[in-house]
Amino acid sequence: MTPAAIRAAVLSILGGIAPEVDLAAIRPDADLRDALDIDSMDFLRFVVRLDERLGVSVPEKDYARVRTLASCIAYLSERGASERGPPRPG
Repeated sequence: MTPAAIRAAVLSILGGIAPEVDLAAIRPDADLRDALDIDSMDFLRFVVRLDERLGVSVPEKDYARVRTLASCIAYLSERGASERGPPRPG
């Protein structure tokens, strides 16, 4: 997947978790938990959805590598993300 496709998939996943947030306003270097005002359970849902949708399992030791939009896209690109199917709601 291209970085642009990964970015679109990540934003789609985040939109399901925090539908009230203006995703276009998220800075690439902003901490996603702070920018979206999500708790640790929502962040865990995000990580699980990355695996379900993009086929990339993110071990707990790598959570810091997916905390910003830019680092998440880079991590997923490095790990060979590929679209698995339609997104799950929420």
